[in-house]
Amino acid sequence: MTHFILIFICIAAGVILSRLHLLPADAHKGVNAWVLNIALPALSLRFVPEIKWDGQVLLPVIGPLVVWAGAWLFVRLYDGKKRLPADSRIALRVTSGLGNTAFLGFPMIAAFYGESEIHHAVVFDQMTFILFSTLGVIAILKSSSSTAETLNLTYILKKVLRFPPFIACMVALIFSRFVDFAPANPLLDKLVATMSPMALFSIGLQLKFGAIKEQWKLISTGLLYKLLLAPGLVLLLAFLLHSSGNAAKIGVFEAAMSSHITASLLVAQNDLNPRYCSLVVGTGILVGFITATGWYFLLEYLFH
Repeated sequence: MTHFILIFICIAAGVILSRLHLLPADAHKGVNAWVLNIALPALSLRFVPEIKWDGQVLLPVIGPLVVWAGAWLFVRLYDGKKRLPADSRIALRVTSGLGNTAFLGFPMIAAFYGESEIHHAVVFDQMTFILFSTLGVIAILKSSSSTAETLNLTYILKKVLRFPPFIACMVALIFSRFVDFAPANPLLDKLVATMSPMALFSIGLQLKFGAIKEQWKLISTGLLYKLLLAPGLVLLLAFLLHSSGNAAKIGVFEAAMSSHITASLLVAQNDLNPRYCSLVVGTGILVGFITATGWYFLLEYLFH
């Protein structure tokens, strides 16, 4: 119950302070800087060494790829009937194919499964980031009318290799074989503890709903895939891979998170239906609490 109260308080605080204009309009960038550069790397260093590299890891490695590929197929079928404008088509593909696996996923996992189980989600989140930094960035920049960015392999590699959580993940993967990270765990635990409240506060600062009616058809389509069909695909994958226990539950649960905030912001910044991007993130977070709860109980029943 404490985790659910924390989620509500942190998001509500961000919304209220934003509405009262008590913080600068871009205050969330400073909060995000702490989460991305301090808290998430600390989380990787804390939990990656505890990952058991067995068959259960296949699900969080392949799961994000299945969600991404499923989103492109889903949008292609939907676009065949609705004939979406090019900007809306790309916005729908990217926001449906990439989930909010860290900023919202980790706090939700802590709330439903306990903080000790977050390590099951680290691989899923890292794979999601790699997809965003490669295929996601390519899709967005190719569709953007702006030619300011030079899209090449060097640009993509820089995006991935300079991302602090990815660097920390690689450090933990490589050096945990030779160095015992356990003495640093008390410090890392303190840093990791800041991640959930600050990430949720940042989400609250960015929640904007505006004219939902205008974009409702596209929003409902994106939410249908991201909150229901995507985790359904990963659930099917879990059965095919014979995954079980919390590893399977959390893999599906991560797939049920709402749209990736950073990806949505990049889509909007490139003028690809920015209003939809803002609305699908906001409504996805609120509706996602309900659907994630449903997925939790279903997964408890299926993997008891």
